[in-house]
Amino acid sequence: MSIVISGTGLYTPPYTISNDELVSAFNEYVAKYNSEHAKAIAQGEIEGLKPSSSEFITKASGIENRYVMSKDGILDTDVMMPLIAERDNEQVSIQTEMAVAAAREAMASANKTSDDIDLIIVACSYTQRAYPAIAIEVQQQLGCKGWAYDMLVACSSATFGIMNASNALLGNTAKTVLVISPEIASPQINYRDRDSHFIFGDVATAVVVEKQETATAQHCFKILSQQPMTSFSNNIRSNFGHLNRCNPETADSSDKLFVQQGRKVFKEVLPMVYALIDQEMAKNNLQASDLKRLFLHQANINMNTFVAKKVLGRNPQGNEAPIILNEFANTASAGSIIAFHRHHDDMVSGDKAIICSFGAGYSAGCLVIEHL
Repeated sequence: MSIVISGTGLYTPPYTISNDELVSAFNEYVAKYNSEHAKAIAQGEIEGLKPSSSEFITKASGIENRYVMSKDGILDTDVMMPLIAERDNEQVSIQTEMAVAAAREAMASANKTSDDIDLIIVACSYTQRAYPAIAIEVQQQLGCKGWAYDMLVACSSATFGIMNASNALLGNTAKTVLVISPEIASPQINYRDRDSHFIFGDVATAVVVEKQETATAQHCFKILSQQPMTSFSNNIRSNFGHLNRCNPETADSSDKLFVQQGRKVFKEVLPMVYALIDQEMAKNNLQASDLKRLFLHQANINMNTFVAKKVLGRNPQGNEAPIILNEFANTASAGSIIAFHRHHDDMVSGDKAIICSFGAGYSAGCLVIEHL
């Protein structure tokens, strides 16, 4: 039995923030902080904060812009976080709203209706609540039957979700699956941290996964192989959770937001990633020349270039390893799917590609796919 990805969808939030806007707000905060703590800084009791620049951000990450669900508060030096109004329980949640928009586009591209979908997996780095599952709310909004659940594997959630979808199809517990990654990542950012205030943006992606025998879409990609892997590390971490309220003194500490040891992550994750890709290529008797495209996790342009060069044996050319970081920033698990969504229309029968995610956990997921 062959499993295919038959449709993709993308929801882009309504607001943008450029590097220049972020830097202007950050540097205003830095100046204010250094002024307020000038005596302690002069006496060596604390370190003064360093300003940032758009050039630094672009060179360090490849990011130039990001989309967000709410711009209010982010650029206000007295707030420096997105202000998102809490909705009544009878209203559709903001994350479900994002998910449904991406899902509808994916269903349309796969020629599917709500009657066809019998499993929905919401796979992302954060969900806005523990229960009811966002996926079950999405199921209700789309009018689908069957079952639904949420799963979190940080930046590997989308690929892990596709693998779970494939397994459900092979196990006959579902016939057509929606895997949705509504990544509302902007609230996890510490906008007062020079090394990470620019990293994330908001977005939602969706893919339809089904058996080849039921697929009717123009672009269908057979999953030739799939492999997840994990290895525990504290080098990318967020301690946000419901237990935080049990210790009010530290409930709002900076470790409740995104924290990473960037150099360690680069050094430790990348060998794991290209070893996983090499393994899956060997499993399918593929050489670098057999690959039409590499759809990689969009965390950092230097990481993407490094992995692509390792896999291809040379620098990637054209859109062999497409980058969407400049427009979207890091969108957690959605990044590789955005690249896939944006850059698969020119692929033809027999073209092969890799979708690969990697991130906190550590975690990595690799799919080898072929256009039917």
